[in-house]
Amino acid sequence: MSKTVEFYFDFGSPATYLAWTQLPALCAAEGAALVYKPMLLGGVFQATGNASPVTIPAKGRFMLQDLARFAHRYQVPMQFNPHFPINTLGLMRGAVAVQLYQPQRFEAFLKLIFEAMWVQARNLGDPAVLGEVLAGGGFDPQQLLAWCAEQLVKDQLKATTDEAIKRGVFGAPSMFVDNELFFGQDRLDFVREALQA
Repeated sequence: MSKTVEFYFDFGSPATYLAWTQLPALCAAEGAALVYKPMLLGGVFQATGNASPVTIPAKGRFMLQDLARFAHRYQVPMQFNPHFPINTLGLMRGAVAVQLYQPQRFEAFLKLIFEAMWVQARNLGDPAVLGEVLAGGGFDPQQLLAWCAEQLVKDQLKATTDEAIKRGVFGAPSMFVDNELFFGQDRLDFVREALQA
């Protein structure tokens, strides 16, 4: 596969959950490889001066309606998490760790965390709840915690976040086809067109 979609993501973004529900099938249909790039959205916001739309009440209300519209269009379940915003540092280190040490289970990890966050609306900021979710999905919470404490994992997450910022990323989800940036799950038609070009 010569075509790729680089997907910079953070579990804490509801729009990223929606993009994730569509991208694998879109890439498969276009014969493109989907390359997952776990990044820390908080770090991106800090570097770019951006913030979550919910920090502006009118925009936040609109965003919730718009997310529901897209969930309906995509025919996927979605529930806005009442614990939002959740600090995702541990979750994103977890994604990096599974990518490095259990790559065959990476997609299962994505499904587990995205659905716990945006379908079941679990409080993944609570270590006890997160441990329960991980164990329920067949992951060893203690092993994952140990991996997340490794310098290699911390450095990899930081490097990918820095790389995203250097490439012009300011939020999530952000996708690249070649070197062209597409931001937001509502830009998937443009991603498809870029792959077809």
